[in-house]
Amino acid sequence: MSHPEDRPASPFRRLPPVHALLDAPELAIAIETHGRETVLSAVRSVLEEARQAISRGEAFPVDPDSLAGKAAGRLDADRPTLRPVINATGVLLHTGLGRAPLAREAAEAVSRVAAGYCNLEFDLEHGERGRRSSGVAELLRRITGAEAAAVVNNNAGATMLALRALAIGREVVVSRGQLVEIGGSYRLPEVFEASGARLREVGTTNKTRLADYERAIGPETAALLRVHSSNYTIVGFAESVGIGPMAALARSRGVLAIDEIGSGALGPGRPPGVSGEPTVAEGIAAGADLVLCSGDKLLGGPQCGLLLGRSEVICRIEADPMMRALRVDKMTLAALEATLRIALDPSRAARGIPLWAFLSTPVDRLRERADRLAGRLREELRLDATAADSVAFVGGGSAPDEAIPSASVRVIPPLPGPSPGASEASRALRLGSPGVVCRVQGGALWFDLRAVPEDQDGEIAGAIGEVVRG
Repeated sequence: MSHPEDRPASPFRRLPPVHALLDAPELAIAIETHGRETVLSAVRSVLEEARQAISRGEAFPVDPDSLAGKAAGRLDADRPTLRPVINATGVLLHTGLGRAPLAREAAEAVSRVAAGYCNLEFDLEHGERGRRSSGVAELLRRITGAEAAAVVNNNAGATMLALRALAIGREVVVSRGQLVEIGGSYRLPEVFEASGARLREVGTTNKTRLADYERAIGPETAALLRVHSSNYTIVGFAESVGIGPMAALARSRGVLAIDEIGSGALGPGRPPGVSGEPTVAEGIAAGADLVLCSGDKLLGGPQCGLLLGRSEVICRIEADPMMRALRVDKMTLAALEATLRIALDPSRAARGIPLWAFLSTPVDRLRERADRLAGRLREELRLDATAADSVAFVGGGSAPDEAIPSASVRVIPPLPGPSPGASEASRALRLGSPGVVCRVQGGALWFDLRAVPEDQDGEIAGAIGEVVRG
């Protein structure tokens, strides 16, 4: 009995050979991106799917263009889950989009150490084991005035480690108005529970005075903790205690003063638009024994948690077994060191650290770019596109009430093509390459340029064009 594929009229004979599909223009490009073996596997998979469909008597497109398109679609579906996107939301430290983009020097530093060996914990001069974070610790001391510094995976880890190392089994006094919850259901009382320290609440939600802390100090007290409410503000009939008076009280009673500032402005300089955010340098100068903050917020570096303060306090923290569990790798340290070297000079930081550069861009410059981009969309794609003033925010739990003047391109649907509505077009833009994440507001697409590097304006236009053309 002959095989179905041997019959003269067999539909199997209409299937193109593998090499014909590999020569298709879109798959030839895909080979450069994904490699020949990956593309070959996708082609064979599509051809096998076609054979199975034909065997079942089902309709299946067998022309080379359709099959090559299916293979290319399969490759797109297998793209890495972490992909570059353009942030046109107007939220600069967008947690969902990875917070702060790294400086060019930081990205290059990561690439250098990631590709081979490095002296992570090795003293090259003496040929013996060295200290993992000695380089960044020295830079942090120079910038902030702290005696010593340590680096862990993130600020939540820094907070838990500090509480565990300095106050396990003892009380830490905190204002009720500072028992924060931030993104990802991070709640300070739960961090206390995990650390083994005991939370002692004082004051009320809107008012806590120095006398409240003083009355709470007893034999079981290990520290007073101030927590910066970085993602909300309490205004009106409110009162709180600054780190200076709190540190003086702690010193007089023989306990520690810990300042958890969250946002990660090191000082003495800070990015424009965040004047109300505390800095590490201010906390150290005010007498805090320990200051905790993030490295991937206002500093504009990689995700990490920074602990800065008195040498004796940092030594106790580094001696805790949990320090090893929370330590950072060579790539984080490389990115952090490169960022700190730029941050030594605030004027250089305003140019070289992307977050600082975004915040420093004059709004008139953003308006010029928005006018130019809107004009291009009108001329090339016949879209209802206009430049409009908008408001951006730092985000990432920083400066919640400091609105930053910005400029946007507003595109009003319907759009030509398969994604005419705002929601459909927004989804198509997110799924493009590169993905473009914008705001949908009032039935229109808003592309805020505050966090968009100027050389990406053309990419936004190209991405919108792809959506329009389908």
